[in-house]
Amino acid sequence: ISYKFRYITECDMCKCPSTRFKMVGRRMDRSQGKNPRRKPALITSIQKCMNCGLIFSNPQPLPINIQDHYGVEPAEYWNESYFKPDIIGNNARVLKATRYGGQNGKILDIGIGVGFAMKAMLDAGLDVIGVEPSEEFCDYAIKKTGIPESRIVRSSIENAKFQNDYFDYINMGAVLEHLASPSESLKQALQYVKKGGKIEIEVPNSSWTVNKIFNLFYKFTFQPFVANISPMHPPYHLFEFDLKSFKLNGVINNYKVVDHHYFVGPTYLPSFLNSVLRKFMEKTKTGMQLIVVI
Repeated sequence: ISYKFRYITECDMCKCPSTRFKMVGRRMDRSQGKNPRRKPALITSIQKCMNCGLIFSNPQPLPINIQDHYGVEPAEYWNESYFKPDIIGNNARVLKATRYGGQNGKILDIGIGVGFAMKAMLDAGLDVIGVEPSEEFCDYAIKKTGIPESRIVRSSIENAKFQNDYFDYINMGAVLEHLASPSESLKQALQYVKKGGKIEIEVPNSSWTVNKIFNLFYKFTFQPFVANISPMHPPYHLFEFDLKSFKLNGVINNYKVVDHHYFVGPTYLPSFLNSVLRKFMEKTKTGMQLIVVI
């Protein structure tokens, strides 16, 4: 993969200067494991904005061609469990879309992946248009889930064009962490949503307890690495967000956070720790994903 590297001089979400950045550690272009110092790799620095809690790589590696990251077969990008039917998750997506967009509302699903959530919304009779930059993911969504090709826009959100003030509800699940400028992409999406409409956003939580545990392990074993983000290997995350990231960005982009919650998710640690860790993350709001509604 060929990258161009961009040095970040201000926080993308709150626009504070680099004087408020804190070095967190280093990240490889591959899965790190317990002893990353023994592995050959391309390495970038990971920093945190002390004003809003945003975590990002600096310099930021951006692929020359977006298909270098996402032009792969879905089975190579997601693990096997992703393709198992998620009835509970899909039903929840339909309920949220209906709650925020109405049964007859116009819905935009940005970053449909292979289309499971979008297909559930279509099956529920909702009027949904999807956006997806990966040709392989789009082909899977059409061939395997049966989404009409006319319902999918093959484009990145940065290059997509829609009518302003058109959609009642926009879903941006697992999208912003992949984009070079989340703030600019939010600004663009806000143009498409009607006055009184809602945008729901799901992103990695910068305070995830599991990352902190792995980071402590690296620190105690005298390794300068961290587990945060993955800018140069799947799933190619460039950012992790704090709730404050969106509250301060709302001042810049003229929106307000009207609701939020956290999804605990898997722990990736020995199973005997799961129960205690999950309860801890629920209580402290340090689960894997942050969901905000604006």
